[in-house]
Amino acid sequence: MNGIRASVKKGFESSLKTLNPDILCLQETKAQDDQVAEALQHVEGYHVFSNSAVKKGYSGTAILSKEKPIQVTPDIGIEEHDQEGRVLTAEFEKFYMVTVYVPNSSRDLHRLEYRQTWDAAFLAFLIELEKKKPVVVCGDFNVAHKAIDLARPKPNYNKTAGYMQEEIDGLDNYVKAGLVDSFRYKYPDETGKYSWWSYMGQARANNVGWRIDYFLVSDVIKTGITDATIYPDYMESDHCPVGMNIEL
Repeated sequence: MNGIRASVKKGFESSLKTLNPDILCLQETKAQDDQVAEALQHVEGYHVFSNSAVKKGYSGTAILSKEKPIQVTPDIGIEEHDQEGRVLTAEFEKFYMVTVYVPNSSRDLHRLEYRQTWDAAFLAFLIELEKKKPVVVCGDFNVAHKAIDLARPKPNYNKTAGYMQEEIDGLDNYVKAGLVDSFRYKYPDETGKYSWWSYMGQARANNVGWRIDYFLVSDVIKTGITDATIYPDYMESDHCPVGMNIEL
């Protein structure tokens, strides 16, 4: 979302009321926990939880839920990966809700190797959760999975962070482990549906975008997915909201 405080100034609370989700997951809050609480102090009807990075003004995740979770847990239990506030898990009666902000490989790709270790560790974390109950994972995965998921696949393939084969392989591994991309489950062939656009070159106006934000769900609950939606008209960030309706 590129900063909760900036998004609030751009109409976040109004959009929240319009969308009216039971659970909202946020990534890249760019704020410490007390700053998230302050930014969202006027939001009514939601329990607010956040996980901030050690480095101030960087990364960070949050969950807003109408129903109070059984418990909320930050991080994945691996010190190397738990410095940037990238994961927050809320346990409910029938499922775990996980919000994740997957590391970007960086424009010069210097974090590509780290990104691969992250993907493996996070997948192992999800598999452990699934031993107890199904998971719903919402987040910015910083990768377009297939050519259909970005406007210009050929010039970006293996050249641009977000469409490197190593990153694609990482998402493949989530799917192979039984996690289902809710949007493609409902709309396997739909084109032109993106969740992020560069601020450069009128990318958003021309819909030159990338679908890098996903709802992944455990295979055992995929038949409960009634719809998966992308909301490109919400402008509080360079990302737009994505949504999923599921009956459990």
